[in-house]
Parts: sequence; C-alpha cells; structure tokens
Amino acid sequence: MVRPAAATRRHRCAARPRPGDPVAIGLQAVPDPAAAPRRRGVLLALAVLLVALNLRLAITSLGAMLDPLREQGLSATTAGVLTSLPVLCFAGVGATAMVLTRRVGVDRGLAVSLVLLTGGLVLRVVGGTPALVAGTLVACAGIAFANVLVPAIVKEHFPTRVGPVTGAYTAALALGSAAGAALTVPLANATGHWQVGLGAWAVVALAAALAWVPYCWRRSRAHDTRGDLALWRNPTAWAVTVLFGTQSVFAYVMMSWLPSVYAAAGFSDETAGLLLAVSIMIGVPLFFVAPSIAGRLRHQGHLVAGLTALSMAGWAGLWLAPAGGAWVWAALLGAGGAVFPVVLSFFAMRTTTVAGAAALSTMAQSIGYLLAAAGPFLVGVLHDVSDTWSLPCALLVALGLAQVAAGYLAGRDVVVDRA
Repeated sequence: MVRPAAATRRHRCAARPRPGDPVAIGLQAVPDPAAAPRRRGVLLALAVLLVALNLRLAITSLGAMLDPLREQGLSATTAGVLTSLPVLCFAGVGATAMVLTRRVGVDRGLAVSLVLLTGGLVLRVVGGTPALVAGTLVACAGIAFANVLVPAIVKEHFPTRVGPVTGAYTAALALGSAAGAALTVPLANATGHWQVGLGAWAVVALAAALAWVPYCWRRSRAHDTRGDLALWRNPTAWAVTVLFGTQSVFAYVMMSWLPSVYAAAGFSDETAGLLLAVSIMIGVPLFFVAPSIAGRLRHQGHLVAGLTALSMAGWAGLWLAPAGGAWVWAALLGAGGAVFPVVLSFFAMRTTTVAGAAALSTMAQSIGYLLAAAGPFLVGVLHDVSDTWSLPCALLVALGLAQVAAGYLAGRDVVVDRA
C-alpha cells in the first residue's frame, strides 16, 4: 500500500523534534540539551527583575508615609534625616561595595545586600523612632550594595544581552518605585497601622532574597585592585561618573521639587503629585527600550544627547511657562530620565570583566550620588534666595549641556579596564 503524500508529510512533520522536545537517540529519548540552560537563564532573569523591584521600594514607601508619621509626632528633624539617608548611603556605603565583592564575590554579595534590605525593612517597624531610623539605614545600605552589584551581575550572566536585561531591570525598578509611593498609605489606612504599610514591603524583599538563593553559592574569583585604581586616571571612566552624577541630579531634583514647582504655578497638591507620577510612569517603557538601542550603537553619544535634550526642554518649559504646558513638561522630564538605564549599561559595555564592571559601578555611583545629594539642596537654596523657580530651572537647563558633553565622552567605543 502506498502512503498518500499528504499523510507522509504530516508524519514527517510530526516526527521532527522541536526545541525543548526530547531527541531520539537509538531507542531512548533524551531532553534537548539546550532547553535546561534556557530555562535557567529565564529563571535567573526573573530573579534579577525581582531584586530590581526592591531597589527603591524602601525609599518611596517611607516618603509616602512621612506626612502621616509627622501627624503622629515624628519631628521635622527626624523627617529630614530620613529623607537624606538614602542618597548618603548610596554614596558612602556604595563606595565600599568592592570590599564586599573581593571577599565574597558579586553573587554572594547580592545575597548579603538582600539580607540587609529585608532585615532593615523589618527593623524599622518593630519599635519607635530609633528603630525607624536604624532600619532605614540598614535597608538603604543593602540597596547601596545592590545598586553597585546588579550591573556586574548582568555583565557576568548576560554578557550578550546587557542592553535588554539592563532595560528590563531598570523598568522593574521604576515600577517598584511607583508601587511604593502609591500603595503604602492605602495599606496603612486599610489596616489602621502605619507599621503594616511600611512592613509589607519586607515580604517582597524576602521573596527576592529567596529567589536569589540558587545563584549565590558560587564565589567569584578575587581580582587585582590595581585595576580599580587605574579607573581613577581614566578619562572615559570619569566621563561615565560625571554622566551618572548629572542624571542623578536631574532625577532627585525632579522627585524632590517638581511638585513644588507645579504648586507654585497654581496647581493643587493632588494635581502636582499626579504630574510627578506621570513623569515617573512615562519613563518606564523608555527605560526598557533605551539600553537596547544603546547596545546596537557603536557610539552612544547621540542617544544621550537626544534624551538630555528632552530633559532640557522640560526644565526650560517649567522656567518659561510652567502652567501652560504642564503635562508636556512632565512627559519630557520623564522621557529624558531614560539616560539612567543607558549609563547603567555603560558599566558593562565599557569594561571587559565582571570585576571591572563592579569597579566602574562603584566609582560612578559613589561620586554620582554625592552630586545627587547636593543637587536638591542647591536648588532649594536658589529658590529661597530668588523666591522664584526661574533660577533653579535655568541652572538645570545649563546642567544639561554638561551632561551632553559627558555623554559624548562616555559613549565612545572604548574599555576602561584593559591592561
């Protein structure tokens, strides 16, 4: 009997193995050897995203609760300390991240940072004001270490996917930031306890720590510290550092003062807060896309310049017509913030080793966050002196020019850790 051609084709198609299907060897079927690594890669990427989700939750959740805590007796001085701790920790504690890395490696180092974060989130709700301050300090120390280590982990585990993975984890970071700001007070109000509003996020941090457990057993090899010292003499490393600092100033000035700028223009507090939320959320899809675009370019200077131009246009609009184009300016500032994931991708793109990525990340973030701490303070002083937002906005437009210059130097196709 002759088998019909159509049946023969169907039989052959059905017999052809697909990726992930068992492959016949003799009479025994074995799994596709490429399937397991793919699954491990997906699970690892999900663990990194869960870690990233936690990297601003502790900060924005506390910021959302400051006014309710003030109503319950928290002093203005303590509130000021709590708002200053995150950026100071990012600069000071982040500068010591290489010590941790050399002792335990980047994978175990991230596990340590998640333990600190989870413990700090629990500590800050188990007592009074001293526990709140101490817990915030411990949690921010954990975040500071993670800020430095995650780019190095991306370099190590996703060397050919730096752009997409960086975009994904910075988008997750932004979503976590928005969730902390939006959900903490409703949680506290629904339960009648501020401790629940703040403490609930310890569960998310614990989930990230548990998700990272399978990846923290391997200890990375220690590296020669002479390479770290060489970075401080490298002009490209300094350009990356300056770029990280300027974009941090833009970000923290926006988070600290943008609602005040809109309130001065005649908007209600609720609308001013909504405009800030719009800026944050508009940045999320661009955070995801921008590093992937950067990874396809030989020189990223034009990309940084284009994104910076959006920020400059937003601050110029707030300077000249804050009420007339309020929503447009908010959108432009959010879009311009996509310089953040681009400069994070530079930590991997401008280095050849995991240790080099961690060292460049440490240098750029320790100095950059010091600038970020000074930026909102200077803007506040200028506003008090001039009694207007015109001078601070003009200064931020000028800062954009410095960011463009740093972007063209940092965007060159060179590496900074090659002997």
